[in-house]
Amino acid sequence: MIAEQPGVDALDLRILTALSAQPDVPIKQLAAALGIPASTCAFRLRSLRSRGVIQGLRLQLDPAALGRPVQAVIRVRLGNHSKTGVEALFDALEATEGVLQVFHIAGADDFLVHVAVADAAALRDIVLERITVHDVVRATETQLVFERRDGAGVAAPR
Repeated sequence: MIAEQPGVDALDLRILTALSAQPDVPIKQLAAALGIPASTCAFRLRSLRSRGVIQGLRLQLDPAALGRPVQAVIRVRLGNHSKTGVEALFDALEATEGVLQVFHIAGADDFLVHVAVADAAALRDIVLERITVHDVVRATETQLVFERRDGAGVAAPR
């Protein structure tokens, strides 16, 4: 049985909010900005990581700078929802070059696939050669992304 994890308190939220705004800030600088000792800040960060509240750090790349200026969201509808078919599709989508994110969702669609590709031909190839080749897929609908912005996140000040 997994022990219940303690909640996130006000200081944890302050740390997470500051860290969300500047993920690469040194601990000493973060602690100074929050008015707490560096040792407290370091302890809290270790605790947040060990409890899974902080799940790692990610490098965010500009797809256009890497030759992939076309972004799209591909809506995928399944005709068959077998566990093995769904998992095989999910695994294949996740491993497809150019796929940024894959969401397995409830509703009219079953998956949303966010991709970044070089051009329309590469987008077509992902749909035809990587998605619709799976027996469980019934239909797809592709929507071009004109602009993308990050949201406030879950640790934003209220």
